[in-house]
Amino acid sequence: MIKLKPLTPENLPSFYKWIKDEEAIIYSLSIFQAMKTDQQIEDWYAQAISDKRNSNHGIFVDGVFVGYAGISGISTINKSGEYFIFIGDKDHWGKGIGTQVTQMIVKMGFEELGLNRIMLSVSVPNVGGVKAYERAGFVLEGRYREAALRNGEYHDKLVMSVLKSEWKP
Repeated sequence: MIKLKPLTPENLPSFYKWIKDEEAIIYSLSIFQAMKTDQQIEDWYAQAISDKRNSNHGIFVDGVFVGYAGISGISTINKSGEYFIFIGDKDHWGKGIGTQVTQMIVKMGFEELGLNRIMLSVSVPNVGGVKAYERAGFVLEGRYREAALRNGEYHDKLVMSVLKSEWKP
């Protein structure tokens, strides 16, 4: 069973392991690529849990903390935000958790946060992510060419969004 809960200081130790795992962060936030010390991770985490412009949630599967997801850059004027998800626990990859969490966060964005549009960007090589977003109702809007550099190679990022008027819960 998947539950979303607020991030707490007790969740921090998992991030030390995940952010130092190159495979876990390959398609994630660029800032994760730059963090090398525990102090950098602590500083980022403290900012993440205190930032009120974002809706951050821990992902728990059968009580085990496996990642986090939410909506960042929430604009109350434009009624929009940017979806993100990071499943750091590789034992939980490929099990449909990303799709379910995406659906849960989109629902929260529309029903609780009153958003009209939720967008995201995803690396083209992240095929599982693209499929999860499509299953959750996101549609392709465009492409950022050679927008990310990982392992010495550039790859494109896709821009996708879902509108409240098109969303099917």
